[in-house]
Amino acid sequence: MSPENTFKLFPECLISAIRDKGITEPTEIQRKGIPHVIRGDNALLIAPTGSGKTEAAIWPIISRILNEKEKTGFLLLYITPLRALNRDLEDRIIFWASKCGLNVGVRHGDTLKSERMRQSRSPPEIIITTPETLQIMLSSPKLSLHLSRVKYVVIDEVHELLDDKRGVQLSIALERLRRITGRDFQRVMLSASLGNPHIALDFFSYSKKGKLVTSGEERKMIIRVMFPRVTEKDLKLSPKLLLEPEVIARVRVLADAIRSSRSAIVFTNT
Repeated sequence: MSPENTFKLFPECLISAIRDKGITEPTEIQRKGIPHVIRGDNALLIAPTGSGKTEAAIWPIISRILNEKEKTGFLLLYITPLRALNRDLEDRIIFWASKCGLNVGVRHGDTLKSERMRQSRSPPEIIITTPETLQIMLSSPKLSLHLSRVKYVVIDEVHELLDDKRGVQLSIALERLRRITGRDFQRVMLSASLGNPHIALDFFSYSKKGKLVTSGEERKMIIRVMFPRVTEKDLKLSPKLLLEPEVIARVRVLADAIRSSRSAIVFTNT
């Protein structure tokens, strides 16, 4: 599908929201994946981080939800294995959904009791959760009723689950969900990289026929290995902070890098 025709598949409220964000054309994974998702296909979308995979799933599903005659209960279940990502996902998904009059909720172990009660009384059309919290939700009579309405499931960061017991747990949870709904629901999986994509597609779609959609986009990376030198200032701070000068040097360089960056992710050993 040509880039100019991709956005024409969406309702005007979504097109307007995309325009508000200054997006003029879809990325490659969006151009390739959106037609499959909007048709209702099970699909696995593989593309680099930051290439718009989330929107490739969310935009067409929002379009499908707007065409539903009955919009009660949880209609879209967005599952992410990393709870830390829920906040960012919530902000992005809320923007798109709210432009079309849809509500979004986040539910995990840290969700306030008041918010959990609100979701039980008035379920949002879109709920973002983790595999573990989904298991708990399935055990609740009231939430099970809301989950029985689910028609779309998105599994983000699927590579984090495939070779892990959490993946088995989620697979069982999806089977329980299928029994509660009494029908199959659309499954869309997202990943930045997968060594065995067909296994993932079969594992989480129960061998139902699905589409594997990959992107040829490549992210440019600059990798630099740094070994901070201890300065006189680090030596003076060492007795005050009760830390080795080498540790202070590393923290100093790291802090400078964070301050000079628009955004940063820090990984460290425990």
